[in-house]
Amino acid sequence: MLKPTQADLSTAKHVLRYLKGTQVLGLTFRKSCSPLILKGFCDSDWGASIEDRRSVTGYNFQLTQDGPMISWKSRKQPTVALSTCEAEYVALANAIQEAKFLQQLCKDMRVSIEGQNTDIKYHFIRSEIQEGRIILEYIPSEENVADIFTKPASKIKLGRFGGIMSGK
Repeated sequence: MLKPTQADLSTAKHVLRYLKGTQVLGLTFRKSCSPLILKGFCDSDWGASIEDRRSVTGYNFQLTQDGPMISWKSRKQPTVALSTCEAEYVALANAIQEAKFLQQLCKDMRVSIEGQNTDIKYHFIRSEIQEGRIILEYIPSEENVADIFTKPASKIKLGRFGGIMSGK
């Protein structure tokens, strides 16, 4: 704030245009007759940070097929991944940790969720899959809502995933 530059002004204008253009977006929670199924998406962007080459992890969770997101995160990974595979593995481990937390939270609140979508830091993924507690499914980037947490979100993607994000 002491010595703002032209780039700072440009960034501020960009933020204001974004806020103006997304005023109508929000989260809508409605009673649903759909069964509660914890459904999550995760993604990573390998080496996305130019400064330190750390990858970005993104994930989100819903409790119904057409309901709003109940949990989401986008953050840099703590270490530099050596490959896309490693970045995806780290992102998946973070998402599974969140899924297990949400499952326990639902259990503590006596909320019954169907199925089990959901130890060593990253290798516990294999045991979770083998035990049937999580089911992995490939989702193309164009259809993966978590993609907006790891890459710049275009108007097209925000329009496409807006309903999922808000539950509308």
